[in-house]
Amino acid sequence: MRNKLALLFSFAVLFSTFSVISAQTPAAAKLSLASGDVVSIDAGKIVINTKDGAVDVMLSDKTEYKRVSPDNPSLKTAIAAAFSEIASGDKLIVTGFFSEDKKSMPARAVYLMTKADIAQKQSKESEQWKTRGISGRVSKVDPQTSQISIEVRGLGNTTTVVLTPKADAKFRRYAANSVKYSEATGSSVSEIQPGDMLRALGDKSADGASFAAEEIVAGAFQTVAGTVKAVDAAKNEIVITDLQTKKDVTIELGSASLLKKFPEEMAQRMAAMQSGGMRPGGAGAAAGQQRPNSGAGGGRQGMGGGQRAGGIDDMLDRFPNITAADLKAGDMIAVSSSKSTTVDRITAIKLLAGVEPFIRAAQAAPAGQGGRQRTQSLSIPGLDGGDLP
Repeated sequence: MRNKLALLFSFAVLFSTFSVISAQTPAAAKLSLASGDVVSIDAGKIVINTKDGAVDVMLSDKTEYKRVSPDNPSLKTAIAAAFSEIASGDKLIVTGFFSEDKKSMPARAVYLMTKADIAQKQSKESEQWKTRGISGRVSKVDPQTSQISIEVRGLGNTTTVVLTPKADAKFRRYAANSVKYSEATGSSVSEIQPGDMLRALGDKSADGASFAAEEIVAGAFQTVAGTVKAVDAAKNEIVITDLQTKKDVTIELGSASLLKKFPEEMAQRMAAMQSGGMRPGGAGAAAGQQRPNSGAGGGRQGMGGGQRAGGIDDMLDRFPNITAADLKAGDMIAVSSSKSTTVDRITAIKLLAGVEPFIRAAQAAPAGQGGRQRTQSLSIPGLDGGDLP
């Protein structure tokens, strides 16, 4: 779940710097670049895994070593380093000249980002989003003021918070079929639409009604719930009968799809909290349960259910992993995906089994206009929105 820090941006800054240097050098003398994670280290050689495969970085007594901070990935801030500081899992950018087969490179300079430095920055940024973050569903966007109203759903109620982007606010948008923060692309307030799920980093007002945002990441997601009709484990596909439309939907499971199972007792407890516990007609009353206090992570939900953005992501990390082969006809599952015009086939971003208590609670909710059941109000913690940095 937890994303790698958006180090691609950091390395892109370094690459752009190298490009400028190369452009000022005669064509015959242009340096080549190789970047990747350290796989192994031997005397005189480092093997790195690049996007094009493994590359042997050949070292000599003339090779220079520099260390770059993830907080400020610029050549100007690089400091002297040593071969002994490099470890497996570190990230390197190497300058030199490729061999003809592109599988080795005598290194002129090695620029290093250590795994420890990366982990420290990841931890700081993740904690920032947890303590200074907010998440919810977009209800209104004012194109004149750039203010964004979001509905923040708690365990017992929903509040509206108005976000005002700071002057230098950054906007990002989740890529299609992805909830990875590192894969989000640059965006603007004009791309944000009502119904989008949104996370923002910034400062909340004392009364909690407004929020000054310095970074906003949004995306268009949907939650589809239904009963499993057929499972094709070989093709990684599941067919469900959509509870809302009563039609069949084929769920494709990609390599990045996350499949988890909600622990039964926790699902019952959280569904009861969402529906009001002992409130007459609520799921908790129907089950004869008393309303629990917000423990075991219940009060730390993320998008679609929470007080602390990121808490439900931490919780999902601990849920049991499952595969398509673990599902059978008759099981109830819920799936999040990017919104699509194709209603009979979607690609799962996250799939949760063990969600029957949430579905029963939604079906037991008071009917809306026209007497229809309010399954459209289904909210399953962990399915809405995207991951944190």
